[in-house]
Amino acid sequence: MSVKRRKIAVIVPKYGLVGGGERFVLELTERIAKNPLYEVHVFANQWRAVSDNVVFHKVPMIRFPKFLTTPSFAFFANRQISQMNFDIVHSHERVFKADIVTLHSVPHRFWIRNIRKKKFMSLFDLATVWVEQRMIKSNPSRFLPVSGIAKEKFLEEYPMDMAKISVIHPGVDTDMFTPSDPQIRQAVRQQFGFDESDVVIIFVGMNFEVKGLDNLMAAMSQASSAKLKLWVIGKGNYKKYNSLAKKLGLEKNLIFAGVQTQGIEKLYGAADIFCMLSEFDTFGMAVSEAMACGLPVVVSPNVGAKDMVQSGVNGFVVNGGDTESVASKLLLLTDARLRQTMGIAARQTALRHSWDAIAKQISEIYEDIT
Repeated sequence: MSVKRRKIAVIVPKYGLVGGGERFVLELTERIAKNPLYEVHVFANQWRAVSDNVVFHKVPMIRFPKFLTTPSFAFFANRQISQMNFDIVHSHERVFKADIVTLHSVPHRFWIRNIRKKKFMSLFDLATVWVEQRMIKSNPSRFLPVSGIAKEKFLEEYPMDMAKISVIHPGVDTDMFTPSDPQIRQAVRQQFGFDESDVVIIFVGMNFEVKGLDNLMAAMSQASSAKLKLWVIGKGNYKKYNSLAKKLGLEKNLIFAGVQTQGIEKLYGAADIFCMLSEFDTFGMAVSEAMACGLPVVVSPNVGAKDMVQSGVNGFVVNGGDTESVASKLLLLTDARLRQTMGIAARQTALRHSWDAIAKQISEIYEDIT
């Protein structure tokens, strides 16, 4: 006797395109879709299909005037889904109604007030908050914030049932992100001008200010160890940070490598320490990727991925503004034996957060609410 497949609707504006949230949805949904118990439909405005396991539905979106973007996507997605028979509606975006909502960010009002530091909300902001409020009030069966920070901020903003909240972190591809082969590590280090004796701190980010590069460079100057090298991957105000490097005397200890679109796992494998001192990051998937590659990590308390970091075991959680404390942790990690021990622990932590493990957690939630 054949088992009836449950029909799952997944809502996301962009599927399989560039971005951490988009990658989260792709990795998770593709694994869920392989399960013979489920028939998965994705409702999106744009998508990149990577398999035949998912059925796609085009959701219109009104882009002008801008304030209609969020409510129009929510309206059209919910209307299409209501005309079909689904067992579970899982949304990764603010919509009017869903059974399960993955909270990839913090409440929009908090973001505008505390992160963007805007005194007044635009029409777009007001419309986004309105849809978010409608979504919370629709009383979904489960809320899935991606970090403890996201959970905390939503609870501060909205009256929510704690029993319906489960933190589900983004996963990591533990086959792709893995400790580097020694020969590859050596080749990459030579390519970028690092000696084998250098202790290389890797920083990855597309916004140097928000990701805390200023504080990291200040900590580097205070650590004053010739062994420490800072390897900056990403895009930012190079002129500003080259000037800062000269001011701090870091010209010989700092390499800007620019945006690296391929082989980021090889770069992690060629480094020794990962550091992210963000002013705010709802999660920060680069942290779990670096841990999977066997790097101890140093992160600020404002990085959601701190949930994975056990200070003194697989890395350190330290206030980015306390550059003396950051410097002391970096100096501790110049010890090769300590780095190795903590790197092994970091890898073990990442293995517990593989995408397959996350997909299993989501499947269990699907079974629990149907």
